[in-house]
Amino acid sequence: MLADIIIMFFVIIPLYAILLWTFFDPVESLLFGRRWKYKERPELSKEIIHYTKFASLTAMIGLPFVLLGIMLDILFLKFTLVLFPLVFIIGAFIIFRA
Repeated sequence: MLADIIIMFFVIIPLYAILLWTFFDPVESLLFGRRWKYKERPELSKEIIHYTKFASLTAMIGLPFVLLGIMLDILFLKFTLVLFPLVFIIGAFIIFRA
């Protein structure tokens, strides 16, 4: 059990670094590895930038609950496995509908 928590901790640190970078600089993170395709800097829509920020923030908040729900036998945390994807779907619908 302790080994699982330690491994999870070392996996989450780089993942949170990537999510923070995506939240604070969504354009650069969306173009990472694809910049060679464009001669000029492409313009991304406001919806995709807002959705990227929303997805990274939701992942930063929800990821610990999902991982704890997988590791521990607490009923409320098991419910987050259903709630987490639902939040993404509803958030995407609201962002792209506006």
